[in-house]
Amino acid sequence: MKYYIIAGEASGDLHGSNLMKALKQKDPQAEIRFWGGDLMKAQGGILVKHYRDLAFMGFLEVAMNLRTILNNIKFCKEDIKNHKPDILILIDYPGFNLRIARFAKELGIKVVYYISPQLWAWKEGRVEIVKKYVDEMMVILPFEEDFYKKHGVHSHFVGHPLLDAIAGLNDLSIEEFKKENGLNEKEIIALLPGSRKQEVEKMLEIMLSVRPHFKNYQFVIAGAPSLPKEFYQKYVDDNVHFVSNRTYDLLRCSKAALVTSGTATLETALLNVPEVVCYRGSKISYAIAKRLVKNIKYISLVNLIMDREVVKELIQTDLNTKNLVDELNKMIEGEKRNQVLADYSLLREKLGGKGASEKAAAVIVSV
Repeated sequence: MKYYIIAGEASGDLHGSNLMKALKQKDPQAEIRFWGGDLMKAQGGILVKHYRDLAFMGFLEVAMNLRTILNNIKFCKEDIKNHKPDILILIDYPGFNLRIARFAKELGIKVVYYISPQLWAWKEGRVEIVKKYVDEMMVILPFEEDFYKKHGVHSHFVGHPLLDAIAGLNDLSIEEFKKENGLNEKEIIALLPGSRKQEVEKMLEIMLSVRPHFKNYQFVIAGAPSLPKEFYQKYVDDNVHFVSNRTYDLLRCSKAALVTSGTATLETALLNVPEVVCYRGSKISYAIAKRLVKNIKYISLVNLIMDREVVKELIQTDLNTKNLVDELNKMIEGEKRNQVLADYSLLREKLGGKGASEKAAAVIVSV
């Protein structure tokens, strides 16, 4: 069959690559055309657009880039119409993908959504779009199945694909990792500032402000694959280092981490690294988000899944040097660190076992 996949962010690229691998195992004749990134490209198929040309963060940023977004939507529709896939597979990225779902359904193309957009957090009314234009909805968070059931939409809970990605990691020597990346003997505090240029610049400034308080540690920035190495050089010095495309290895070698809100918060938890979750958007974007997001107590996936505060979230004005220092100290040693690690074990149980990509592929080929 002919598959057309759209992933608009780094996390979607990761999950899309694993899904492509599983699809090819179940359908050896699969022809795949996709929007994604380097991980999906490595699986073969035809890359139409890279996600680095698609990702805009926050309401203000989206408004400033509206023409580009609309041009991308137009181009995508034309490409789908010309390619005529049997199945369209959408991965998260709702503002874009739900528009494409409607277009594809009207062309008679089967529409599958893998990794549901977070409609339970905001724009719940979009469930009606899912009802009309999505043939199969697959969810990766345990509470999402109940959310869709409440709205009369059948969905499949396939488990979280991050469990697959992490289960497949090879053994790693901390000493070898440090040597390979020019790191010193100090313990590591990992910095995960995000994947978009504007986000990284904003977050690294505040994250690195804690350095004078942790002189016995070295800080290592996880580089985003969508940004060039040169972009990070202004932040690097004798005690601030940078690694590219080795985020999981970095986390496995780290004592603790400062992590920008997003999928990375869950990745960090599943790799068993105590973390402080950080978020600071533009004042306008944050004000709009507060008005739109309903009944959501947390911003990190770790806390949302556990339905309680497991990791500390520092948001907007709470994200300052003093609070970061206080919370990072708790993650390095003491009772709070031990409690976080214990809660991570419960988190993994809630997410179920491995095999999300294979389960999703099985649903897709049977549509």
